[in-house]
Amino acid sequence: MTVGLGAGLLLPHVALHPMIGAERTAELLFALGFGVIGLVSIIFSLLFLVVQWAATTFTPRLGLFRDDPLVWRTFAFSLGVFVFCIAAGLSIVSRTKVSIAVPVIAMILALATLAFMYTLQSRAFASIQLGPCLHAISGRTRHVVNTVYVRPLGDEDPARSSLPAEADGHPVIWPHHGAVLCGIDVPTLVEVARTHDCLIVLCQAPGQLLVRNRPVARIHAGTLSPDALPPDALSPDALLAALAPGVERTFDQDPEIGMRLLADIALRGLSPAINDPATAVQALDHIEDLLLLLADRELDVGQVHDADGTLRVMVPGPDWDRYVRTALDDVINSAQTVPLALHRIRLLLQHVLDAGPETRRPQLRERLTRVERLIARCLPVSSAPTPVADTEPM
Repeated sequence: MTVGLGAGLLLPHVALHPMIGAERTAELLFALGFGVIGLVSIIFSLLFLVVQWAATTFTPRLGLFRDDPLVWRTFAFSLGVFVFCIAAGLSIVSRTKVSIAVPVIAMILALATLAFMYTLQSRAFASIQLGPCLHAISGRTRHVVNTVYVRPLGDEDPARSSLPAEADGHPVIWPHHGAVLCGIDVPTLVEVARTHDCLIVLCQAPGQLLVRNRPVARIHAGTLSPDALPPDALSPDALLAALAPGVERTFDQDPEIGMRLLADIALRGLSPAINDPATAVQALDHIEDLLLLLADRELDVGQVHDADGTLRVMVPGPDWDRYVRTALDDVINSAQTVPLALHRIRLLLQHVLDAGPETRRPQLRERLTRVERLIARCLPVSSAPTPVADTEPM
């Protein structure tokens, strides 16, 4: 908006030939400006309904379209075009001639605004369709998984250490109101721990709740070199500044949120009010893909070392059992009388069992046994029909 204001005030004073009448140009600029702002008002009013529809149809925790940078960039660009047109029109009302570059640039900016609007509407239409929505959730989750879990299962970290006892640590209390931990600035924490020669053990993982007056981290003494400060001298503000609180979970450092969203969509499809098991099956397709991706990854990646190889930060994270529980347990409970969903869950578990290593199979076998029992109860084997005796014709 500031750029539009500056360009609108300065560009009319540029004597770039050919020159045209200023009065007609001012009318054109005012028409373009108010036309753009009117279109923006109508489009964004409709987009609010799209956000509400997606929240009530899929899950209220789904904010992919709402958080899309294109939404707010389109809004900012449109306001900038409006301000440019109005400022340029006011700048030339007292002039007789103005450069033809002014209306040409205004027309180009208006056409660019229409292109932004078209792209934004396409994103909005995609966000209210099941297939693109599930694809977007699984795609974002795969990106986070590939970023966080880079080592294959069995590739042990040679510098791995055991978790120190909580009683040995100095607690850091969360002083603010309850919030969700959206992100952790790990490099900052490593630098703080290195400066004080200590180990920082966080109590919550990204996506979990920070509770007022409860420990958010514990500081454990390190080797205590002569020039290092003791752990209890570490300012809580330096540690708390590395934590990003928020009002809801995000995809940034939370691989589990994708599983939660897909399970929520499946639960909505299985609810008696919706009664759409095919939606649950589609969500289970993407859940299977993510479980297969996680099955052969090393999930214990919460130990962070400094440049010298000294352990400085430990961050808790979900293990394999947590992922399986989040993805399947609630869905299995809701699908007890839905054969279509039960058969899909059984197939999912069989595929992950075949692809996953032996250390990841006990949790899957336990759930597969339960699903088999539910299928047997839901679809009991009927007894063979009694043959009808042949009768002689009269």
